[in-house]
Amino acid sequence: MNALRLRIAPVDGEAMLEQWRHVHNTIVPPAAMSPDEARARAGRHRLENAYLGDVLVGCSTLRPPAGEEAVATVIARVLPPYRRRGHGTALYENALAGARLLGARAVETCVPAVNEDGLRFAAARGFVETERYTLDGEDDLWVDLRLTAPRRAG
Repeated sequence: MNALRLRIAPVDGEAMLEQWRHVHNTIVPPAAMSPDEARARAGRHRLENAYLGDVLVGCSTLRPPAGEEAVATVIARVLPPYRRRGHGTALYENALAGARLLGARAVETCVPAVNEDGLRFAAARGFVETERYTLDGEDDLWVDLRLTAPRRAG
């Protein structure tokens, strides 16, 4: 059997941006975005897609470091059929490395509270909850987490 390797590629062009948006909207329906919103996001953040061969399996977002603390936000998303195969870890580690290259001194992530898999994934990598909130006019609960002690794969 020919094992396919995960390939992570920066979003480049409308087709890849639409793929990124598809994964984002599938994983985070409360924050679903339009093509224009995705374009605006691509202008501010580093967006990447993950593929097995030509099959889209996930995406990531890296919000570059900001503020006095140089806090970056790293978010990895994997479509349900491809979870628990290491793809989320690869996406996360790639985005985390990018954050560090950009000078991040602190790293955060945000996860919808209903995404128990995502919360467990973050906790297993050393993230701790810092805040729970709802966005103005919304009912969905979000959880912000901060990386306190990076865990090494072993």
